[in-house]
Amino acid sequence: MAQEQLINYSNVQLNRNENIILRNVNLTVNRGDFLYIIGKVGSGKSTLMKSMYGELPIEAGSARVFDYELTTIKRSLVPYLRRKIGIVFQDFQLLIDRSVEKNLEFVLRATGWKNKREIKDRINEVLIQVGMQHKTYKMPHELSGGEQQRVVIARALLNSPSLILADEPTGNLDPETGSQIVSLLQEISERGTAVIMSTHNYTIVQAFPGKIMRCENMELEVMHG
Repeated sequence: MAQEQLINYSNVQLNRNENIILRNVNLTVNRGDFLYIIGKVGSGKSTLMKSMYGELPIEAGSARVFDYELTTIKRSLVPYLRRKIGIVFQDFQLLIDRSVEKNLEFVLRATGWKNKREIKDRINEVLIQVGMQHKTYKMPHELSGGEQQRVVIARALLNSPSLILADEPTGNLDPETGSQIVSLLQEISERGTAVIMSTHNYTIVQAFPGKIMRCENMELEVMHG
């Protein structure tokens, strides 16, 4: 049975302010893949991820994510593309004025959920998945960094995405907590959600095997896998 392809980049070029950041990018991601994108700060990891959810334009080549061709995608379709992608940020980006539950409810309502019972059930499901079901009423400032990142992963899972993009998800965490977060992301990928994680932490890459690609000298190269 052929694997379901979620991302297919062919000879893609990405620019920022007229400068080439990455060129000749060839990348295929299938359902359930766990892929690391490694490289120094400023090597293009975030640029590549932002291009995947329509935040940055594709300058050249062909880039398909799900059934969307990113070179020609209409702006009005970008929100639909993003609903199929869960995004995990390094700096959490939780709403600091509301509880864990209200943070997640905000996302569901913003993406069209209306039924109160269904909203509550879905929030409970994702919090159980990340081990945070007992912290629903906590405010973000009452949580540790690792707990906040678990909530961010729960938020990314709300709409059952086929793809999770985790941009330096362990960047602000101590090594042990970072390992727990990567372990959680790997569990998620084993259930069939593709995970692309950018990092410059090689210890984690060695501890939790996956496909590895490296951004260097404006190129994306396969390390192994």
